[in-house]
Amino acid sequence: MGGRAGFFEVEILDWKTKKQLCYLDKVEPNATIREIRLMFHKLYPRWYPARQSIKLDPKGKSLRDEEILQHLPVGTTATLYFKDLGPQIGWTTVFLIEYTGPLFIYFLFYFRMPFVYGLDERFTSSPHPVVNTLKCFCLAVSSLACICHSFHYIKRLIETVFVHRFSHGTMPLRNIVKEHSLMLSVWLWHRAAVEMQTPCFLDVCKNCLYYWGFAAWLAYYINHPLYTPPSYGKKQINFAVIMFLLCEAGNFSIHVALSDLRRNGSKTRKIPYPTKNPFTWLFFFVSCPNYTYEVGTWISFTIMTQCVPVGLFTLLCFIQMTIWAKDKHCTYLREFKDYPSLRMPIIPFLL
Repeated sequence: MGGRAGFFEVEILDWKTKKQLCYLDKVEPNATIREIRLMFHKLYPRWYPARQSIKLDPKGKSLRDEEILQHLPVGTTATLYFKDLGPQIGWTTVFLIEYTGPLFIYFLFYFRMPFVYGLDERFTSSPHPVVNTLKCFCLAVSSLACICHSFHYIKRLIETVFVHRFSHGTMPLRNIVKEHSLMLSVWLWHRAAVEMQTPCFLDVCKNCLYYWGFAAWLAYYINHPLYTPPSYGKKQINFAVIMFLLCEAGNFSIHVALSDLRRNGSKTRKIPYPTKNPFTWLFFFVSCPNYTYEVGTWISFTIMTQCVPVGLFTLLCFIQMTIWAKDKHCTYLREFKDYPSLRMPIIPFLL
């Protein structure tokens, strides 16, 4: 163990071919993986640090930036494996693209562009006053839905720029191209077939970049000339709007509270606790109240529009967010022995 006090030698091999890419001599024992990435970057400028995956085993997990060389299970001559993650894009950019899309896509349907519906005029107008009054009410509902939908994504854009702190700075660029291409294909197939086959969306919902396609799908029905309003009229809509605003306020409050845990760029995971803000008191009962409020937002939007596709989208959101919440809840339990035992992942006392 006395050799640990001297310099290390680090050999970096290609994870697939096992070919030696570089040999770093006289590396300080307290050097971090981030510093080793920077050394590697100097030798291979095209592989900047965010593009590098450094591993102890070719099929193992990537080492974290903050891990220290002398604390790894290696000798004074360490063998590490490099994998190229491909061109990267910042998470802030990813979310800006993700959330800007639904805004513009929804407006295409809200303003009823001729190429979207193209229905004969006799199906969308009537000489009878009662029918015209109902039509005006439908337009009012679709306008309110557009306002709420836009508000939701504008809030997300604001949070992305001013609130969220990401533990990982980038993601592979190919992922965003792949997912948006998939969503475009799904929508074009839907327009050709008219009827939506939901199993396709079970795969799409596994990724965070599904919003573009869903925005088109929901907007198509909510703004359709033959759309019918909620059964209980203004009472149903008013209840949904109040619920929507409360859930949006709660979701924003939780995001701010989580952001405060990572001030000064810290990446250390901490247990989130309720603050003086009443919306954060849900932390007493669940590990991921942001997901609870998010699901509540879409439930209220479903009640407001009384639209089956919105309801299905809400169900799929709930399934995906439950999976994420359970993963985070298990991580908290694993990392913190004193984690509050009363908390459930997403639904108080139940789930």
